[in-house]
Amino acid sequence: MLRVSPNTLRAWERRFGFPKPQRSPGRHRLFTHGEIAALRDALKEGLSISSAISRAREGLAADADSLIGALVAYERDRADEAIEAALALRSVERSVEEVLLPTLEEITSRYGVESAPWAFSAQWATDWLRRALRLSPPPVRPVSIVVGDATRDELDPDAPYLRALELFCARVGINVLSLSVRGVVGIGDAAAVHRPQLVVVAGSHVGDDTVARWVYAIRLAAGAMPVAAFRRGGERVRVRTAGTRALPAGPREAQRRILEIVESGQRAALPLAPQRRTSSTASG
Repeated sequence: MLRVSPNTLRAWERRFGFPKPQRSPGRHRLFTHGEIAALRDALKEGLSISSAISRAREGLAADADSLIGALVAYERDRADEAIEAALALRSVERSVEEVLLPTLEEITSRYGVESAPWAFSAQWATDWLRRALRLSPPPVRPVSIVVGDATRDELDPDAPYLRALELFCARVGINVLSLSVRGVVGIGDAAAVHRPQLVVVAGSHVGDDTVARWVYAIRLAAGAMPVAAFRRGGERVRVRTAGTRALPAGPREAQRRILEIVESGQRAALPLAPQRRTSSTASG
């Protein structure tokens, strides 16, 4: 599409950070059509590569401005159209991390979490992320996790990040069971059915003692397993469980770390192959 060599494209990526690829499981670069098309159109105007990249980035940044305008005007349909426009240029994961979540952060910065614009925006974002989750393919990995929701409610600024983490995990084939940490009674039955390999506590509104009881009940029913904590902005999540691991602040990096934790545990649990015994006889 760009009529340049792969080496040139990689050089632009190193120098300008654009186009910004994702990585396949085999570590191959996966570029989004939207970024390449935006860069192609800018280059057709005869711009230098640095100017063309700036133009392409400006076009992509306009999606966040459109979404902010729709949400503060309380226009749900226009907000849907804005995120669909973002999806035409990016993957679901990048649309969430580069458009949806920054938009929500900007709205909380402008209006505060007690405002009507935030209430409308948080509700729209939660609805959209849950719809996207329902459209995710069924789990295909032998990986199951339980996510403990320690947020206040859907107006908690941590809540959209939790929903994004659930979505990203589901989209890579992880079996995700999300439950409020306030629901301790019967949690053992849920853990026995789901058979999780990792507990993730997300959010920080609920008190430490409640979270600790919930984690203890799961581990009592399903056996010892690692516990990880996730919160937007990388702020510490307090969990009274020894060895709790802090996940990266971004949902996409957190999802990758979750896979690493679970898969490393699976490898450690594999039985070692018996070594062949050899014998030798002395000669002479």
